[in-house]
Amino acid sequence: MSEIHGLAVHAAGAHLLPYKYDPGELGRHEVEIKISHCGVCHSDVHLIDNDWGFTKYPFIPGHEIVGTVVGVGADVTGLKMGERVGVGWQADSCGVCEWCRQGDEHLCAKAQPTCVGRNGGYADKIRVNARFAIPVPAALESENAAPLMCAGITVYSPLRNHGVRPSSRVGVIGIGGLGHLGLQFARAFGAEVTAFSTAKDKEAEAKSLGAHNFVNTRDTGALKKVAGAFDLILSTVSADLDWQAYVAALRPKGVLCILGVGEAPMQLQGFSLIGGQKAVAGSPTGSPHDLHEMLDVAARHNVKALTEKFAMAKANDAVAKVKKNQVRYRAVLAN
Repeated sequence: MSEIHGLAVHAAGAHLLPYKYDPGELGRHEVEIKISHCGVCHSDVHLIDNDWGFTKYPFIPGHEIVGTVVGVGADVTGLKMGERVGVGWQADSCGVCEWCRQGDEHLCAKAQPTCVGRNGGYADKIRVNARFAIPVPAALESENAAPLMCAGITVYSPLRNHGVRPSSRVGVIGIGGLGHLGLQFARAFGAEVTAFSTAKDKEAEAKSLGAHNFVNTRDTGALKKVAGAFDLILSTVSADLDWQAYVAALRPKGVLCILGVGEAPMQLQGFSLIGGQKAVAGSPTGSPHDLHEMLDVAARHNVKALTEKFAMAKANDAVAKVKKNQVRYRAVLAN
C-alpha cells in the first residue's frame, strides 16, 4: 500500500497545505477507501482552529466521506473491492463494551473519531474499521450523500430514537446545514413539520424541503402562538435561544433535543419540565446500524443535502466560506 496524500493544517487556524503520510500495513479489520467526495463540516472548522482544545498537528480534517474500497483487510467480511461506501464522524470502536454489544458503538468510551487523533478525509484515501464503512445505495449521488454521513445522521438519529411517527408534530430550529436535512427526514417519517427561523426569506425554501408550517422567530409573539404544539423540537443552531419558550412549545411528554451548542449555559425552570413530563436531551451522531438505515431512507424518500462543490485543491476556499456561513447548505470537496 502506498502513502496517502492529503491537505493538513500545521497549527491552529493555519491554511491547509499538501501533506503525505505512510499509513503502514493495512489492519486485519480495516478497509482502505479511495475518496471521491468529502463534506466540510463546522466540526472540521472547530478542529482546524483547535476550538475544543484537543487537536494534534499536523492534522488532516474531514469526516463526511464517500469513496470506493481499494483495500480489504484479512478479516473483513461484507465489503468488497470497488464497493462505494461512506464514512462519518466515527472510524472505530472497541467492539466489546456494553454499548458496542448493543449496537450503540457511537457511545463507546473508546470510540475513535475519523479525524481526531488520526488523519481524515481531505485526502485521496483513508483507512477505517470496516464496520464504519457503510455501503451507499445506488440511488444517492456521492456529492449529496457525503454530508449525510455526519449532518444527515445527526438529525436522523433523534427522530428515530424519540419515536417520531405519522402522528408526531416535529419542529426544527434553524434552516442551515443540519436543519435543511432535518426538515426532509421529519417529512419522510410522516410527521407534521414546522420550521423555526430568524430568516423570513427562507419560508418558501423551508416548505419546499418538507415543512408544513413556518415560524419567524424574530416575531416576538410567534413562539407564544405555538405553545403546547410539539412532540419533538430539534435545535440545530449554535446560538443562545429563549429555551424556556421552546420548552413551553412542547406538548406533554415532548422533548427538546439539542444538536448545536451556544456559548452560554442553558437556563430553564425545573417546574416547566415537571408539569408536562417534558425533557431536554442531546444527541450526537449515530451507530453503524443507524447510518445504514438513514442512507436507505434517504435513497427511498429522495432526501439529499443541498451542496456547493469545490475541488479538493480549493479546500481553503471551502473552509473560509463555511466559517462565514456563506454556503447553502453543505460544502463538499471533490477529488
